[in-house]
Amino acid sequence: MKRRSLSLPIAIFVAFSLLILLFFSSNPLSSLPLSSTNPNPTLAYPPLKVFVADLPSSFNYGLLDQFWSLSTPDSRIPNPSSDPNPKPRKWDSRYPPYPDNPLIQQYSTEYWLLGDLETPPDLRARDSAAVRVYNLEESDVVFVPFFATLSAEMQLGWGKKGEFLKKDESSNLDYKRQKEVVERIKQSEAWKRSGGRDHVFVLTDPVAMWHVKANIAPAILLVVDFGGWYKLDSKSMENGTVPERIQHTQVSLIKDVIVPYTHLLPTLPISEDTAARHTLLYFKGAKHRHRGGLVREKLWDILQNEPDVIMEEGFPNSTGRSQSIKGMRSSQFCLHPAGDTPSSCRLFDAVASLCIPVIVSDNIPLPFEGIIDYSKFAIFVSEGQALQKNYLATYLRGISAKRKERLRANMARVQSVFQFDNGFPGGVGPMPRDGAVNLIWEMVYQKVPMVKQAVMRERRRPEGVVVPLRCHCT
Repeated sequence: MKRRSLSLPIAIFVAFSLLILLFFSSNPLSSLPLSSTNPNPTLAYPPLKVFVADLPSSFNYGLLDQFWSLSTPDSRIPNPSSDPNPKPRKWDSRYPPYPDNPLIQQYSTEYWLLGDLETPPDLRARDSAAVRVYNLEESDVVFVPFFATLSAEMQLGWGKKGEFLKKDESSNLDYKRQKEVVERIKQSEAWKRSGGRDHVFVLTDPVAMWHVKANIAPAILLVVDFGGWYKLDSKSMENGTVPERIQHTQVSLIKDVIVPYTHLLPTLPISEDTAARHTLLYFKGAKHRHRGGLVREKLWDILQNEPDVIMEEGFPNSTGRSQSIKGMRSSQFCLHPAGDTPSSCRLFDAVASLCIPVIVSDNIPLPFEGIIDYSKFAIFVSEGQALQKNYLATYLRGISAKRKERLRANMARVQSVFQFDNGFPGGVGPMPRDGAVNLIWEMVYQKVPMVKQAVMRERRRPEGVVVPLRCHCT
């Protein structure tokens, strides 16, 4: 028998390898510190098909109209400007701007996601990770267009003190809206079809939908962390320590999506990062917090007298903002301790400022993990180690200039990932492919197979059979 030549298969293999190498070297996202082995900016699957639930505009853009008509200042912000609620000079009446009040703006994910879905097909980017559909049967998920965070913050900032926790529709307008949204959504054919498992609620503020969280627990919840469920978490704790397994079933990394805060400080491009960073470690914020934030108070006492370390009280008003910009841009590291919840906007302000985050929050979940490797641009220190006297400052001083340069270079590559604003009024326009909105849709897309499996399993369950919940994703 004549021996077959191996030259042709080898040539084919070499040519294929060269094509793969060329593809990744020309890929604009391949420079990101990703954990994925396939950082392909083009979709490897069809876009997420999103059906928008039918809610009156009073629950979203109409709620913004109400906000901009307020004549008194936010009661939580000290020393407000002469104008109690300064308004932008002009805007598109269909899409009022989201508040620039920092207590609210940091949670603006709900605004940018709905703006993306409101974008007409001819204005959408071709590589968008999601597409709006108008036939429920074609959809993968159902987006609930309720600005739950804005609703909660309006009650907290302009409602009567103490009324937020009361289920009184006459004095707590946020509770009234929560209740009406749940009633409307649960009566819909979409909810009945899936038991709510394929619905998407944006709950970036820990107190959003505070009174009805159990009612929407089967849905996919977009949250910044699980701090809003601390009361349920605490029931699983023994002597204040976190167990290996949380017992309640309302939230989970399996069914829910961690999303970033909207950073409040302007982005510093690495090409403009030329000023010397003389401060070793910087923190600005409230010293006294509750629950997990007790770690912050202890850290404060340990670090406040360290040379080259700045620990200062501050509030996110205009003065505090300018101080934070200056402080973060002149510091090598920015401290990110747990507060009332495990995460805060401070982390994303640090990334925007190219200040290497030092994360001291043992239970912090982070957005887009699985796509982004945070260890390539942030420092993680356990709470136990950080609370040892002299440990943290000594450890940071020992990090080489070369490593700091590498961490900062990697950080610059992910700045766009945490960017929501696309420069269009209301966010109605093409979104950057590597921006926060598209990555959130990608993370939601990953939940779809599990949701469909759960819905089909429920359909074939015989009448009278009870299957105990292990979590709301089963």
